[in-house]
Amino acid sequence: MDLFSRSWAALRAVVDALPDEDFAQPSGCAGWLVRDLVCHLVIDAQDVLITLVTPADAEPTVDAVTYWQVGDRPPAGDDPLDALVVRLAAAYGEPGLLRFHLDDVGSAAGRAAGLADAAALVGTRGEVLTVGDYLTAYVMEWTLHHLDLIAHLPGAPEPPADALAHCRATLEKIAGAAFPASFGDRDVLLVGTGRRAPGDAEREALGGLAARLPFVLG
Repeated sequence: MDLFSRSWAALRAVVDALPDEDFAQPSGCAGWLVRDLVCHLVIDAQDVLITLVTPADAEPTVDAVTYWQVGDRPPAGDDPLDALVVRLAAAYGEPGLLRFHLDDVGSAAGRAAGLADAAALVGTRGEVLTVGDYLTAYVMEWTLHHLDLIAHLPGAPEPPADALAHCRATLEKIAGAAFPASFGDRDVLLVGTGRRAPGDAEREALGGLAARLPFVLG
């Protein structure tokens, strides 16, 4: 839960420090500008708030790893929900309004997470899991989207190193295999989730794992 708070705070801090002109830059998400991704983060924060006040009385059906649904095709940006996010982001008009909304709702989500009982059971997406597992799963969401946010913003702060290491370990559990030690944690996440293609040397180092890429998390 501490890693959830720190990875979320780091992501929000990057958004808060962005110059207005950077909101019009492309992000690492196909078809989305930075402003679109920030709008998606507002929706993510709302989802966290909703889930934390949606108690469940059944046994857990997933944990922090099995929470993720795994596909093999990265989003192309043409999904109706993706298009809706673009329209919502444009409706804000000024980046300052979008920045303010993320800070407002995002801060509330962070406070709610800090006050939550890690052992409590909650329901989301038709599944049941502990609050601790839910928030742990969201470290992956924050970290991947942090990388998406700064994909075309040289010099922007990276995600926390321990969040990157945690997400690498999670992705390796999902894959059922370890990535080569020659891969840094950041590259494991980018290559492993299809955010960039492996180079020739990387593909050779991946061996048979290369044929299974990418692991698209949703």
